Amino acid sequence: MTTAVLILLVNAMIGAIDTLWYHEWRAKLPSRLDVTRTELRLHATRDCCYVFVYGGLGLGIPTGRLADMMLLLLACEIAVTLTDFVVEDRDRPALGGIAPGERVLHSVMAITYGAALAHLLPALIDARREPTGLALNAVGEWKSVAMLLATAGIALTGARDLGALRGHDLVRWLSGRALKFEPSANARR
Repeated sequence: MTTAVLILLVNAMIGAIDTLWYHEWRAKLPSRLDVTRTELRLHATRDCCYVFVYGGLGLGIPTGRLADMMLLLLACEIAVTLTDFVVEDRDRPALGGIAPGERVLHSVMAITYGAALAHLLPALIDARREPTGLALNAVGEWKSVAMLLATAGIALTGARDLGALRGHDLVRWLSGRALKFEPSANARR
């Protein structure tokens, strides 16, 4: 399980680069809802799955019915990601396509996620036989903290996408406010 968690942490770091550089900075996905609405819905759904996966593994190893629920979340996440690949190919040409670096990052994330699943799935299948519960801090303290920090970041990006879908683009609003900054009367003296 520790190996799976370490690989998931690497995947979270790569995902953060993908989100910040490609989704926010280059493609500006939240401000192009005419083209990206479906993609952002998929991203928010995947982030919801990841919040429970990363957060759950940050707290401990699920056993019994909780392991079943984790397996179901992993299956849902895979379905969402596969759908996202198709939607990106369909919709992103209107934004100039998917940048080559972003395509590479997506491929690396798919490979590392597969490696994590290769370690995680057998452990979860074995954990299904145990009584329902959570083996607390089973991966070590620093890894648990790192997983919970990753969970917070994932939750923020999911909330950001949901907010944009509902017309509340906080990042765009804040950047607009920063551009209109005027010194106070006291600062001009």
